[in-house]
Amino acid sequence: MTDRICVAVAQETVCEALVVAGRVASQADVIEIRLDYLNEMLVTPFLAAIRKPLLFTNRPAWEGGRFAGEEDVRLAPLLEAVAQEAAYVDLELMAQAQSLKRLQAGIEHASTRLILSWHNFEKTPARPELMTKLQAMQEKGAHIGKIVTMAHNFRDVLSVLQLQEDAARMQFPLIAFCMGQPGIISRLATLELGGFMTYCSANDGGATAPGQLSVAALREIVERIRG
Repeated sequence: MTDRICVAVAQETVCEALVVAGRVASQADVIEIRLDYLNEMLVTPFLAAIRKPLLFTNRPAWEGGRFAGEEDVRLAPLLEAVAQEAAYVDLELMAQAQSLKRLQAGIEHASTRLILSWHNFEKTPARPELMTKLQAMQEKGAHIGKIVTMAHNFRDVLSVLQLQEDAARMQFPLIAFCMGQPGIISRLATLELGGFMTYCSANDGGATAPGQLSVAALREIVERIRG
């Protein structure tokens, strides 16, 4: 697997985001463009300028993001990313059914892979709920699942990392780790446990989620571990 470390780029302007994306490109396997942070939700400038695989996310406020407008407006740049065959688009598991149908209709004729994601910024639910989310992602036709929860202790971390074993049995690629201080280790451990990908920030001040390491810090840890 080559797609391992995804750097989240969250800037207010396209120009700023392009500069940051260019700066981290050599350290990233995938670059996530957080459209919900941008004052203009454009995808073409990134696809034209950046050679690394791009992931476009337009996270709504109801799932921890910044977009608070109409669903059609939120979906439009994701559909454009699919039309231009971006490597990945991210849609929330709990998004409207029609949004999923529209994205899948476009992806049917493109090389873009769909990530269905679910985040809990308050806690890590019990295992039955986590399994329900995992199964729903596969049943709804995701190419890749993403489950991220807030960890309050090591048990939460182990509960989420255990999902990699379930995903492997299901033959379903999964991104799974925890937010928060106790969850930091999971962002690294998931890479060694079969996780499809982990996320980090472009720099120390650019985290898009609690406990997110910078790409420089994550790369340094990985290099030290692997010698």
